[in-house]
Amino acid sequence: MSAILWFSQLTKKDVAIAGGKGASLGELTQAGIPVPPGFVIPSSAFDSFIAATQIKQEIAARLAETHPEDINSIERSSAILRDVIHDTPFPAEIIEEIYHAFDQLHSPFVAVRSSATAEDSDVASWAGELETYLNTTREYIVPRIKQCWSSLFTARAIFYRHEKNLIDHDVSVAVVVQTMVQSELSGVAFTVHPVTENPNHMIIEAAFGLGEAIVGGYVTPDSYVIAKDAMTIEETCVGHQTKKLVRASAVETEHSAQNIWVSLGEEGQKQKMDTSHILELAALCKAVECHYGFPCDIEWAYANGKFFITQSRPITTLRRV
Repeated sequence: MSAILWFSQLTKKDVAIAGGKGASLGELTQAGIPVPPGFVIPSSAFDSFIAATQIKQEIAARLAETHPEDINSIERSSAILRDVIHDTPFPAEIIEEIYHAFDQLHSPFVAVRSSATAEDSDVASWAGELETYLNTTREYIVPRIKQCWSSLFTARAIFYRHEKNLIDHDVSVAVVVQTMVQSELSGVAFTVHPVTENPNHMIIEAAFGLGEAIVGGYVTPDSYVIAKDAMTIEETCVGHQTKKLVRASAVETEHSAQNIWVSLGEEGQKQKMDTSHILELAALCKAVECHYGFPCDIEWAYANGKFFITQSRPITTLRRV
């Protein structure tokens, strides 16, 4: 298998090779949903890496030493496994292919995102368990890919394996490399209200700056409730956002700060989206839900007058009927 798979080559059926994120972004691309272009380094690249370097045996041994009631055992194994992966040379045969694909994106910055092959399944959702790196340059793309690989073995991810009875399962990881959207606004949307579970109500959350601020719970976003049948805004709650996450300047990047927090002051107390933008995004999210045929948890970004969908997965918190 090629070391690079473009979104246009992937569909929702490709979770085993592209992970949940990669397969979803491929499916959305195929469906004509606006997605920032990108490619996936398939899970086979990681599998070959750990098999060829004898890391697989180390992984099995270290995971066997972990116990969910003993956080020290988990942290110790995590540190050892991450160090082993970081210190092992990257497969030389795919480095040039990755650089070539990066150059074809014609973007100086990309998002590098882990995409576990067990992600977004009915029994486990790895969302938030693995690592993402925003505003990555060509110089740092290979180290960031290795960090995504090793994030399968953070203490949090190992504990999650225990929680979901996956400690003895082979879990692999693909890596998504995607054109970076320097979002003026970003956020999440749930096409069924996750609290009331009203199937006609969609909720959109919006904040200034890059989306990791909301996903990580670092800011208080606006929230808008939309009735999907009439496409009307039923409720608006303006959040007081004190800071936003943005790409660092060239000087700051030289000191390894790729993204920085900027204070907002009075601007953060304003409503983030006007009515036309709320309804435009709601229509786009509704189209995603219609395509999949189930309620969706969506991440989105807005820049230069255009909305982009950067991820969609099933809502896993709704009560089963």
